[in-house]
Amino acid sequence: MKDLSTKYMGIKLKNPIIAGASGLTANLAKIQEMEAAGVGAIVIKSLFEEQIQLERYRNELEGEITSARSAEMIGPALPDQDYAGPKEHLYWLKRAKELVKIPVIGSLNAVHRETWLDYALKLADTGIDGLELNFYSVPKDFSKTGTSIEDEQIELLKEISSRINIPVAVKLSSLYTNPLQVVQRMSKTGIAGVVLFNRFFEPDIDIQKMENIFPLNLSKPQDNRHALRYTGLLSQQIQTEICSSGGIFSAADVIKMILAGANAVQIVSALYEHGTKHIATILSGIEAWMSQKGYNSLADFQGSMNKLNSKDHWAYSRAQYVRILMESPEHLRRNKTDI
Repeated sequence: MKDLSTKYMGIKLKNPIIAGASGLTANLAKIQEMEAAGVGAIVIKSLFEEQIQLERYRNELEGEITSARSAEMIGPALPDQDYAGPKEHLYWLKRAKELVKIPVIGSLNAVHRETWLDYALKLADTGIDGLELNFYSVPKDFSKTGTSIEDEQIELLKEISSRINIPVAVKLSSLYTNPLQVVQRMSKTGIAGVVLFNRFFEPDIDIQKMENIFPLNLSKPQDNRHALRYTGLLSQQIQTEICSSGGIFSAADVIKMILAGANAVQIVSALYEHGTKHIATILSGIEAWMSQKGYNSLADFQGSMNKLNSKDHWAYSRAQYVRILMESPEHLRRNKTDI
């Protein structure tokens, strides 16, 4: 039996596979299935401030419509409708924590500073093992600079970290001008983990119905290369523990991230496509590879192929692309290099 244990957010995990926040981790039965399949930890589906605001608006609108009706139409038995806000999510999070023995991590998507702080404190009080903050910014204001957005996020992160007593991780967009500097700055605030990277809904247009749509696009295996690049660049350069995310489907994908320096990985699309039992398949594949290579633990090879340790100094840099272009077509075909 190989030792697949690792540490992420300062939390001891039995293996590096974390089920990322999704509809699957909002289902108690699925969570139990993931634990049975051997997952190392789970991130519960996010608490979204925007969703709460929408529900509040709908509740108020229904109340206005109801109050406009005649007493005869309403009847005496109609109960007052009470808006629950985040209470239902918090209750459900406690139930999930009680149900499983593996670490449970909460997830938060907020908009305003006050609600970031309020919800972070409420989530921390549920007994979860850690809290993941989803930081990103959809451009709306032409006059707002990238630096000001980053500064706001850094200050918010400092305040949240200082006010809750559980480890904090940040799940980031990949669209910062210089993700290396942003992660380095966030790392200096004392956060316990960083997730590279978040995947967002992207707008599309149905040209027949002439309307905007937001399709659910699952990631593909080749999507993991962006996270691989930055994992390799950041490994051993920051104190914060790294979790790689996006396009991780197989044991080989997990192994690559560990070699690049990740402490853990998050999977979501693989669970949607292959089911929760796929976790066991990935774990057995990792153990088989470790036996083949003579490794007894993840620590034996973690980070051995990051930028600092790689034999190819340019492996994670843009100049690598130039070198590929300079190779002969025969060499590229022989090595099956994608351009």
